[in-house]
Amino acid sequence: MQENSRWHPLATADEVAAVACQHILKSAQQAIAERGTFKLVLAGGTTPEKVYRLLAKTATDWSKWVIYYGDERCLPADHADRNSMIAQQTLLDHVPIPAEQIFTLQAELGGEAAAEQYRPIVAAALPFDMVLLGLGEDGHTASLFPGHVHDPDELVHAVYNSPKPPPKRVSISAKALSDTHELLFLVTGANKREIVKAWRSGADLPVATIQPEATLDVYIDSDAYQV
Repeated sequence: MQENSRWHPLATADEVAAVACQHILKSAQQAIAERGTFKLVLAGGTTPEKVYRLLAKTATDWSKWVIYYGDERCLPADHADRNSMIAQQTLLDHVPIPAEQIFTLQAELGGEAAAEQYRPIVAAALPFDMVLLGLGEDGHTASLFPGHVHDPDELVHAVYNSPKPPPKRVSISAKALSDTHELLFLVTGANKREIVKAWRSGADLPVATIQPEATLDVYIDSDAYQV
């Protein structure tokens, strides 16, 4: 378990989304004031989707937001299961972030081509202002899965043999995801309870390889969190 983590247990998944939304907005305001932009890495999954729907209803200086994706599935660009499609439908289609400030992972090109395309984009962005991540039942985060070995110095990986479909994906590396001013994990659901226990007890999991120098905040609901 990362030593610099702060855990925020909340009653429900809706409360997790609401509190995380406010955290993101406050951080965006601060980043824009201090550095001129807010470079945000989006996560896939149902909990972030709730956050995006809330963000879409808020007022902030959207012209200063810059969007990246932590990972993507190698599916057609308009496939409903793409993280980019979910983010578009719930957030990006509803707020005036300039199109040139949304950096989509072109996973439809295949893992290697998409990773090669995204590496210079990530290199130019670092450090991010905020990274959003989820947690899978097996301890994966983004598309970093247990048992997979990647070049630790790479910024973006092509991912093969994902235990969750589709098997081919692209993921920002643990090294690059850790290079951020703020990192938020969003964890909800009783199906996450056992892996949360394992994570907190120091198990060797992909989620434990995310080690930002800054504080890591975990927003978690009561179903997933047991002391």
